[in-house]
Amino acid sequence: MKNISFSFRNRIAIYYIVSTALLVFAVFVVIYFTVRKSVYNDVERDLSIEVADLMTEIDISADGFAIHDVHEWKEKEHNTLDINPIFIEFVDPEGNSTDKSPNLKESHLEAKHLCKKTIHYDTWLEHKSVRQFEVPITYQNEIVGYLLVAAPLEDAAMVLNNLSRILWSAYPLVLIVLFLIARFIAGRSIKPVASIMSTSNDITKDNLTSRIPLPVNRDELYDLSQTINDLLDRIQNAIEREKQFTSDASHELRTPLAVIKGTLEVLIRKPRDREEYEEKINFCISEVNRLNHLVDQLLLLARFENQKQSVKVENVYLNPVLLDTLTRYSLTIKDKNIQVVTQFDKDYYFETDEYLLSIVVNNLISNAIKYSPDNGRITVSLSENDGTVITITDTGMGIPAQDLQKIFNQFYRSKATEHSNIKGTGLGLSIVKRLCLLLGIAIDIYSKEEKGTTIRLFLK
Repeated sequence: MKNISFSFRNRIAIYYIVSTALLVFAVFVVIYFTVRKSVYNDVERDLSIEVADLMTEIDISADGFAIHDVHEWKEKEHNTLDINPIFIEFVDPEGNSTDKSPNLKESHLEAKHLCKKTIHYDTWLEHKSVRQFEVPITYQNEIVGYLLVAAPLEDAAMVLNNLSRILWSAYPLVLIVLFLIARFIAGRSIKPVASIMSTSNDITKDNLTSRIPLPVNRDELYDLSQTINDLLDRIQNAIEREKQFTSDASHELRTPLAVIKGTLEVLIRKPRDREEYEEKINFCISEVNRLNHLVDQLLLLARFENQKQSVKVENVYLNPVLLDTLTRYSLTIKDKNIQVVTQFDKDYYFETDEYLLSIVVNNLISNAIKYSPDNGRITVSLSENDGTVITITDTGMGIPAQDLQKIFNQFYRSKATEHSNIKGTGLGLSIVKRLCLLLGIAIDIYSKEEKGTTIRLFLK
C-alpha cells in the first residue's frame, strides 16, 4: 500500500489541530460540567430554602412529625400547578407515607436511603427526573421520620441537552476553522523554506554565488538559512581553492617538464661531445629532482588538507627537534658561512605530534637558511610567554609588507622573479599554515626588507 504523504504545512496544521482538539474538548467538558453544577446548585438552593421553611412549620414528637397548621399549608402554592413546583412528602422511619403536598396527587416520593444524614440525589417521579432531598427528622436523637422534598429537573435537563448539542455541533466547526487558520499561519511561517528550495535549485557547481535571503525575524528559520549560507561559503571557498590549486599545480608541473623536454630535443638534434651530454643530462636530473620535490610537497599538502587527519599526541622534547633540524642543514650552513645561535635556557616539552611539528620547524628553518645571505645570522630560541614560544629569526632579504598576507598562499613566492637563483615551489609555508591549524599552533610573522624575518610559533 502506498504511503500517503502530506506537505510540511499540512503536517504542522494537523499536529496543531490534534493538540488543539484535545484542549478544546477539555474546555468544552469543563464548560458543560460547570453549567451542570450551576444548574444543580440553583435547584438545590431552592430545595434547601423549602426545607428550612418546612422545619419551622412542623411539630416533632416521639410519635412522628406533622404540620402544625395544616390549613395554612394547604393554602400555599403546593396545591397549584407551578412552572417549577416543589413536591413534599412526609414518611415514617420505615419509609411509609404519612402526608404529602397536594401537587403530588396520586404519586409518591420514594425514600431510598433512610439514613441518619441529609442526602440529595436524582430520582424519578412519574417517569420524570427530579432532584430530591431526604432529610431525617429526629426527636431526642431518635429518627421519627423523613422529610422528602423534590423539584423537577426538566428545565435543567433541557438546558444541559441544548448546551450539549451546541458544544457537539460547534466542536467540528471549531476544529475546521482552527485547521484552516493553522494551515494559513504555517504557510506564512515556512515561506522562507520555499525560498531556500528555490535558491538551492539555482545553485550548481558553476554557480555558487547565490545565497538564501535571510528572514526578517531572527528565528530558527533564520538560523537555518544562515547555516546553509555559511555551508555554501565553505563549499565555494573549497572549490575555488581546489580550482586554484589544480591550476597552480598544473603550471608548476608543466614548467620543469617543458624544460626537460626542450633540453632533450636540443640534445638530439645533432651529435655532441661527451662533456655537453653530461652537462645536459645533469641539468635534466636537477629538474627531475625539482619535480620530485614538488610532487612530494603537493602530496604532503593534499594529505593534510583534511583537518580530520589523525594526530598522534605525545609529550615532545622540543630542544632536540630544533637541534636535529639544524644538524640536517649543517652542510648548507657551512657553505654559506651562516652563524647559528641557539637560545635554550632549559628543557622544553609540549604535548603535540612530533612528526608534524618537525615538518613545520624543518620548513621554517630551511626558508631561513635559503633566504639568508652568505655570512648571515640565524637565531633559534625557546622561551615561555603564556605557553612555549619557538622563535626563528634570520638576517635575510625580508618580505615586503604588502606580501605578508599572501605568503601562506599555495605557490606564492614574494619577488620570485627578482631572486630566480633561489629555488622553491611556494608550498612550504602553505604546509606550515595547514599543519599549525591542525596542531592548534598560532603563527606570527614579522619581516622588514633587507633586515630579515622573525617567525614565532605559540604552543599553548
